[in-house]
Amino acid sequence: MVTLETPRLILRRWREEDIAPMTAVNADPNVMRWIRDGSVRDEQQTRDGIRAWENEWESHGFGLFAVEIRSTGELAGFTGLSVPAFLPEVLPAVEAGWRLGRSHWGQGLATEAATAALRFGFEERGLERIVSIIQKGNHASERITTKLGMHPVRDTVNPTSGRHITIFELTSHQHSATTR
Repeated sequence: MVTLETPRLILRRWREEDIAPMTAVNADPNVMRWIRDGSVRDEQQTRDGIRAWENEWESHGFGLFAVEIRSTGELAGFTGLSVPAFLPEVLPAVEAGWRLGRSHWGQGLATEAATAALRFGFEERGLERIVSIIQKGNHASERITTKLGMHPVRDTVNPTSGRHITIFELTSHQHSATTR
């Protein structure tokens, strides 16, 4: 079972007790504003999502981590790697993603967590390329991709929501050059 640690965070697999706090994150319209069509998710949708994320771990050897605050044990949200099947034009690809509750915004936690997830993908899973799919106007996530060393490679439309998105990319070679 994979667990990653950063100075402030523990990235780990999902537990039953994560459902309530992740449901609260998913129920916040401000958090969900830039996710697909902007719809919030209820407890059953959150359970289904966590089940799908865990299945991805089993089928691909990577997935979305629960992000826990080391000092408090509080669930902040998620970060990690997934296959963006909703966007066939970028496949084959692995996407780095993150979603944190609003109380955890503006502290660099998403960047810290995503940095660990990228390192895991490149160094532990041998991925050659990782993308991030960001909706136009989501300047906070665009700043995170920049801090991660990613660069925009294409603009397109999300076929599931009709929203305009930018594909950001980082290759293993670029990652290695910045982490020496």
